[in-house]
Amino acid sequence: MAYKDVYASWQKDPEAFWLDAAKAIDWDQAPSKALTDKGDGLYEWFVDAKVNTCYNAVDRHVENGRGDQIAIIHDSPITGSISKITYAELQTRVASLAGALRAKGVEKGDRVIIYMPMVPEALDAMLACARIGAIHSVVFGGFAANELAVRIDDATPKAIIAASCGLEPGRVVKYKPLLDGAIELSTHKPDFCVILQREQEVVELGARDVDWYGFQEGVAPADCLPVEGNHPAYILYTSGTTGAPKGVVRHTAGHLVSLNWTMKNVYNVDPGDVFWAASDVGWVVGHSYICYAPLIHGNTTIVFEGKPVGTPDAGTFWRVISEHNVKSFFTAPTAFRAVKREDPKGEFVKHYDLSCLKVVYLAGERADPDTIEWAQNQLNVPVIDHWWQTETGFAIAANPMGIEHMPVKLGSPSVPMPGYDVQVLDEGGHPMKAGELGAIAVKLPLPPGTLPTLWNAEDRYRKSYLTQFPGYYETGDAGMIDEDGYLYIMARTDDVINVAGHRLSTGGMEEVLAAHPDVAECAVIGVTDQLKGQMPVGFLCLNSGAGRQDADVVAECVKLVREKIGPVAAFKLAVVVDRLPKTRSGKILRATMVKIADSEAFKLPATIDDPAILDEIKVALQGIGYAK
Repeated sequence: MAYKDVYASWQKDPEAFWLDAAKAIDWDQAPSKALTDKGDGLYEWFVDAKVNTCYNAVDRHVENGRGDQIAIIHDSPITGSISKITYAELQTRVASLAGALRAKGVEKGDRVIIYMPMVPEALDAMLACARIGAIHSVVFGGFAANELAVRIDDATPKAIIAASCGLEPGRVVKYKPLLDGAIELSTHKPDFCVILQREQEVVELGARDVDWYGFQEGVAPADCLPVEGNHPAYILYTSGTTGAPKGVVRHTAGHLVSLNWTMKNVYNVDPGDVFWAASDVGWVVGHSYICYAPLIHGNTTIVFEGKPVGTPDAGTFWRVISEHNVKSFFTAPTAFRAVKREDPKGEFVKHYDLSCLKVVYLAGERADPDTIEWAQNQLNVPVIDHWWQTETGFAIAANPMGIEHMPVKLGSPSVPMPGYDVQVLDEGGHPMKAGELGAIAVKLPLPPGTLPTLWNAEDRYRKSYLTQFPGYYETGDAGMIDEDGYLYIMARTDDVINVAGHRLSTGGMEEVLAAHPDVAECAVIGVTDQLKGQMPVGFLCLNSGAGRQDADVVAECVKLVREKIGPVAAFKLAVVVDRLPKTRSGKILRATMVKIADSEAFKLPATIDDPAILDEIKVALQGIGYAK
C-alpha cells in the first residue's frame, strides 16, 4: 500500500484503523472500542482496555524467546565504557527495582520524579514505574534546582530517583546538591530519594536517601500490574509561554499503540534491528524513541552518554553507528550542524564502515536545507526531516519510510501521518489556500498517544491548545501546505524559542531577568543561530538612577538565568536599552525585534507607539554583532 492509501484508510474509518494497529500490543483486556468522546473537545483512546507498558516493552519479548537479544547498548565515550543488556537481564533489573519501590510504599497512581543522566538505569527507573502503575516524570539532569522544585510541587512525587552526578566532557555535574536544593525550595517533600552512586562522584546520603542497590537487597521482584487504557504512563513538562511548565500527560494504551506503529511505518525497522535516537531521556524524543518505542517493538536501543563533537571528535556519531550496527539514526539538526562545523568535508565519515545505516531522521527544530544536503552528501542515505512536539509524542508529519519513500522536499517534514488532519488557518480559523502562510492546527480528535490533557490543569489545556480555533488543536507553529500536500513549518507563533532542539520559554527567562534589582523592564527574543537554530538575546531597561555599569548588570543577568533555568537555556547575550518597542496597548513587539536582529525586512507595525525606538534597538543589536 502506498502512503495515500494508508492515509485514506485512516480517514475512512479512524476507529478501525487504530483497533487494527492495537493488535500488535499484548493486552490483559483488549479494547472493545478505540475512541471515547468526553465532550468539549476532550477525547481518550482505548479506555476500557487493561494493559501494562513494561510487560509490552520487556517481559513479552522474553516470553517469546527473545530474552538473549540485546535490549540496551550503553555507550559512554566520556567514561570510555560500553555495556550491553539483554531483554532477560533487563527484566530482572526492572522487576527488582519495581519491587523495591513497591516495598517503600510506591503504588499505582503515585508519581515518581526521575532526575538521571544518560545511563541504562534511567530506563530501568522509567520501566519500573510503568511496571507497578506509578506515573513517572523525568526531569532533564541539567536543570537547575528551582526548575526541578517547580516540577516537584506540580507532580507531588512520593519518591525521586536520581544519580550522584552526570558527566559532561571535562566536568562532573553534581546532581545531589541540585536535588537537595530543589527539595529545600519545594513545598512538597518526597518520602524518599533513591540515589545511584557513580564512581566519578560518590556522595554522602542523607536521612531521606536510599542507595540504588542497597534498597533492592532482599526485596521480592514485582510483577506487571495491568492498568486502564487511560491510566497516565507519565508526565513530561514542557515550557509554557508564561514560564510555568505544562505537564503533558501520556495515557498508557494510546502510547503503546501509536509508538509501536511508528517503528515500522515511519522509521522502517523490524524487531531485532538497532535503532538509535541521539537525544536525552529528559526530552520527549528520549521518552518515545530511546526508551519506549524501540523496546515495545523489540528493537535494540542505544543510550549514548556523549556529544556529537568533543567526545573525542566529530567522528563519534559514525563510530557508534558502525560499531553497533545502527540501521536507523535519529538526531537534531543542531547536532549535525556541530559536526559539520568541525568537519565540513566529512573526513571522519571515511574512517568508518556505515553500510549498516539505511536512513537518518532529523527533528526537534526546523532542518535547514544546508544541513540536510551536507548529511545526504556525506552519508549517501535518505535524510528525513520530520515534525512533532512534546505534546504529540510522535510525528505529526514525516516521510513514512516503512510505507513508501516519498520524494524529499528540502525545508519540508513531508506529509501528515495517519491520525493527523493538518490544516493551515487564518486568524479567524478559516482554511488557507495551498502555499499561503497561516497557523498550523490539527483537527480534533488527535490520534492515540498524544496528550489528552495537562496534569491537574484541564482549563489550562483548553486555553493553551483548544480555544484559539474551536474544533482544532493549535500547534503554536506557523507555516503552509503546498499543492502536493507537503507541510512547511516556518516559525513559532508564540515566544517559545528553540535552542538546539530544546523548546524554551522566553517568558521564563524574562521572569528571571525582571527579578534583578536594577532591571526595570526586559524582553527576551530568539535570534537565528547557525549552530543552535536559535539563541536567546535579552534586552534590559535599567531603573533610573541605578548608577551601575551596563556590563556589570548584563554579566549578573547572564549568571542569574544560568542559575535559575540552567545551562540548557544557552543565555549569554544581553544588551541595555533605554526603552522597548511596544504597541499602544503596551504589548512588546518581539517579532519585529527578531526581524531586526536577523537583518530581515519588516513592515512597520500599524499599532507601534513610537517608531524611533526600532532604530535604538538596531543600534544596540549591532553592538553585539546582530542587525548587520
